Amino acid sequence: MKEKIISKAGEMFLKLGFKSITMDDIAGEMCISKKTIYKYFCNKEILIEESVHLIHTKVHELINDAISKNYNAIEENFEIRRMFGEMFKSSESSPIYQLKKHYPEIYRNALKFQIEECEFCFRQNIEKGIAQNLYRKELDIEAYVKFYYYLIFNINENTQSEREAYQLELKALEYHTRAMSTPEGIIELEKNLLKYN
Repeated sequence: MKEKIISKAGEMFLKLGFKSITMDDIAGEMCISKKTIYKYFCNKEILIEESVHLIHTKVHELINDAISKNYNAIEENFEIRRMFGEMFKSSESSPIYQLKKHYPEIYRNALKFQIEECEFCFRQNIEKGIAQNLYRKELDIEAYVKFYYYLIFNINENTQSEREAYQLELKALEYHTRAMSTPEGIIELEKNLLKYN
């Protein structure tokens, strides 16, 4: 039952917001009593923490799934972005923005995981792109990892609308890829912009 509550709460938090969803809303949606929820979670903040952890696990699986499909480095980034769009498509308000605004302590704890996970993925993608001659060989990999991380997370932390954040992320991905690409990489980028736009 605990896992079902976490899963349903996570869906509802992403769709309708961390702040606006109450324990009553979750109980009503699941056709259980609020007392059942409190049996497992002493307060809403604990449930949010558990839900955020589950969302991180799903994000990790999503990234691994995209990587396992052997796309080239540029396709891989666009495919991950598409999969994130599917995962968060029902959100009106950016989940990261909400978490930072309403539950800053949970946000700070979640951020540690995000930094490690994202920097690892970005680094792996850049190394793959260099090996495939899509990204320039002389890149300062660590600098580009940091640039892209700050760009993406600034968008998500400071953009209230999920739709607007999604559009800005596409611009950031194009900007990041153009900055790193060889002529061959630019051709691949243009192809993906047409496909995923």
